[in-house]
Amino acid sequence: MTSDTVRAAPRTPSGTVPGTVPRTPPPPFRRRLGDLPVAVLFVLPAAIGFALFYLWPAIRGAYLSLTRYNVLTPPRFIGLENYEKLFGDRLFWNALKVTAEYVVLNIVSQTVISMLLAVLLYRLTKSMLVRGIVLLPYLVANVIVALLWFWMLDFQLGVVNNLIEWLGFDRVAFFGSDLAIPTIAGINTWRHMGYTALLIFAGLQMIPPSVYEAAAIDGASEWRTFWRVTLPLLRPVMALVMVLSVIGSFQVFDTIAVTTAGGPINATRVIYFYIYDLAFNRFNFGYAAALSSVLFVLLAGVAYLQLRLSRAGESDLRGA
Repeated sequence: MTSDTVRAAPRTPSGTVPGTVPRTPPPPFRRRLGDLPVAVLFVLPAAIGFALFYLWPAIRGAYLSLTRYNVLTPPRFIGLENYEKLFGDRLFWNALKVTAEYVVLNIVSQTVISMLLAVLLYRLTKSMLVRGIVLLPYLVANVIVALLWFWMLDFQLGVVNNLIEWLGFDRVAFFGSDLAIPTIAGINTWRHMGYTALLIFAGLQMIPPSVYEAAAIDGASEWRTFWRVTLPLLRPVMALVMVLSVIGSFQVFDTIAVTTAGGPINATRVIYFYIYDLAFNRFNFGYAAALSSVLFVLLAGVAYLQLRLSRAGESDLRGA
């Protein structure tokens, strides 16, 4: 039988072949749902964890901030009294000032060193071994890092002070009132710079080589290329890095709890440690919850301003 004699099967006015069961389209409701049930099934465990460990504690904390509560007696509603007390609390304002000082020192040092590390990784080597070595301090628990540096920088027995004395200089009280916050900022910079550097390194790999080739053809120097090409194209990544770094810096606690415990004379009593002290040492959970609520609003505002000012949702790579 040739192709000329092949006839198409006759069809009914509805377009179906006689003797076959026509396919019925899915109901409109099912078409609208699509893969939503499967997606909900996968998201549900994370959503339950978020509701139990984040959402409900946040709601509970907001309620406790309006009460006087010490665990031993039921919460007593007092309205905005805790927030009014906050304005006259000198320890709160001192904690906020100390936290701001730490954040500035930590962000500047961490960003500069991490950028330098990322550029060196990108230009000199892309070895996985080197990346692992750079990331190693971040993989160590924060408490262990704090204890390690606390012993190394000890005024009497620390290996760093022994080396300083051997070189002919006076010993340095690294955890004294003047150097405590810079020292803690340096410890945390050492721990987190590898992780931040790898984030920036990932952003550098997203920049097309043709952009650098065009800059070289135009005669741009390395320094000018970095400021005019690399930094603008890294804006979305740097916005993410800055938001994570600022929020993490405001939440510093472990290093201070292990080393100085807020001393000497409140020189390192940051806002997180002050909240902890109010709640678990003085059992003033209502006032501690009020400070936590204020800190949450402050961090949300800072993050929002950072994202807006850095135009994190835009990228110059689209036109590259």
